[in-house]
Parts: sequence; structure tokens; C-alpha cells
Amino acid sequence: QVQLVESGGGLVQAGGSLRLSCAASGRTFSSYLMGWFRQAPGKDRKFVAAISWDGRSTSYVDSVKGRFAISREDTKNTLYLQMNSLVPEDTAVYYCAADDPRIRGTWDYWGQGTQVTVSS
Repeated sequence: QVQLVESGGGLVQAGGSLRLSCAASGRTFSSYLMGWFRQAPGKDRKFVAAISWDGRSTSYVDSVKGRFAISREDTKNTLYLQMNSLVPEDTAVYYCAADDPRIRGTWDYWGQGTQVTVSS
């Protein structure tokens, strides 16, 4: 079982920056595909960014390209999301997720989420 704990959310003005962290338990973090998702009030949870197990490949939803950067530090079992040039539309609960290649399906583990609020 893997536990994911997000941190780093908060209230920030438009144009500001935040860095989210996701600490993972377990010894196989380095083998997981990792991702960030977000859920705005009254809306479905949506994909934001993902990073491959080796960190060589990343992907982003179009709305955050050039503003957000996903990274991982396997020695610390930690996933990051650097968010710059934030806009009110980025306001949401942000979740990290892990995809274990040994388990059928995708995004097998989820954190509890961290709130990001961007004021205009």
C-alpha cells in the first residue's frame, strides 16, 4: 500500500507562485508514474500533469503549459508541482496520484488533496 500526502497549498494572488509537494511512502516510488490532478468546486477532477517513472517524460494539460512544472526527487520519495503565473481559474483542490505498473488500470493511489486558492 502506498500513502500520498500533499502539502504546499494556500491562498495566493493572481500572478503569484506556489510549489506543491507530495510525499510518498513505500520503497517502490521510483517505479511509479506520478501525476497531479485538480478539482474545482462543482466540477470533475481533471488531469494537470504527469511525469514518467524515470523523470524523462512529462505531460501537461494545455491550460498550464509554460506555467507549471512537474518534477520528482526519488531519493526523497517526493513529487513536486511548481506553479507560476497563477490565475483564478487555477483555484482547486490539487491531488497527487501514483500509477503502479504492476497493477492493472491507472492511477492506483491518491492523496487527500491540498487547496489552492488564487485571488484576483
